Amino acid sequence: MFLAAANLSVGWIVGLSILGVLIIAAIVVILVLVPFKLWFRALVSSAHISMIKLIGMKLRKVDCQLITLNYITARKAGLKITVDELETHYMAGGNVENVVKALVAAFSANIDLTVQKAKAIDLAGRDVYEAVRNTVVPKIIETPEISAVAKDGIELIVKAKVTVVSNMLMQISGAGEDTIIARVGEGIVTTVGSTDSHKMILESPELISSTVLEKGLDRGTAYYISSLDIADIDVGRNIDAELNIARAEAEKRIAQSKAEERKSMAIAAENEMKARVQEMRAEVIRAEAEVPKALAKALSSGKISVNDYYEMQNIQADTAMRKSLSRTEEEKAEKISSKKDITPQPKPIMSSASGYSSGSNSFSPPLNPLAARFASLAAAQKKNNNDDSTNK
Repeated sequence: MFLAAANLSVGWIVGLSILGVLIIAAIVVILVLVPFKLWFRALVSSAHISMIKLIGMKLRKVDCQLITLNYITARKAGLKITVDELETHYMAGGNVENVVKALVAAFSANIDLTVQKAKAIDLAGRDVYEAVRNTVVPKIIETPEISAVAKDGIELIVKAKVTVVSNMLMQISGAGEDTIIARVGEGIVTTVGSTDSHKMILESPELISSTVLEKGLDRGTAYYISSLDIADIDVGRNIDAELNIARAEAEKRIAQSKAEERKSMAIAAENEMKARVQEMRAEVIRAEAEVPKALAKALSSGKISVNDYYEMQNIQADTAMRKSLSRTEEEKAEKISSKKDITPQPKPIMSSASGYSSGSNSFSPPLNPLAARFASLAAAQKKNNNDDSTNK
């Protein structure tokens, strides 16, 4: 009996020990999985969340604290939203806190914004809270410096400020700020380019505002343009003058290239003519080289006599002498004329021996002594030839 009672007591002790370990393990798991602080905070904030949902979010690796705090905020603001909607948006990669803030701001400002639309705007990549704020408080978009040229060729540098209000209906598919800036820049360039003088824009900058606003630049965008104000206008370069200078420079270079082309062609033609002259001279020299052969052949065949040959030589010498004399006389006449042009002097009275005829003022220059000697020798030789022919 004693042994049986002892065995029974040991079994109870082991069983109770195992049970205690299991209970402690269960308590630890519950403490780890179930955020009691968040559950209690939601409970006292009239935004009850069951422990099963909290455990499920924990197992799905969802930020329980973020979901719980934003759910409490939405419920306190009077929004009709569920924990599942917030959890789904979080798992889709959205910004839960921004969506809740936007819904609260829209509800307070009496703006028609549903939970689904807010989530869609946020997932589209836009700041839904900023869009709601811009619906109440307009946003100012400042454009960069826009260069525009009037018809008179003067450049104007314009800087504008565009006041816009969010269009909640077009926040998902509407264009953004970049499109607004691009359209405003296009309108400024068109308006300035259509004016006859840049002074008209400087005198009345509101021409730009009125013209640009009439174009309906906010069509298809996520904003309504409420006003367009010109912040600054500066006078830039004289584009027309720069274009004329560039055109003149280009025409100058074209003319220079054409002149260089003509010069090259002229040089080439000149070199070609020089080559042809050399060829002609070579032909002349070749022909002159045939003259002695022809003369020798004519002498040997008896077609010409020796006297005829010498007479031809005399004629050539006489012709050369006359050419040298005429060249010398021309040089003297040029010197005399140049002296007369520089210092005119009275005509001297000279005898016939010095070159003036006694009966008139006409001048016959005296012969060069060497030329006179050649002339006398040629005459004597000619006389001898005539005597020889007579004796024969």
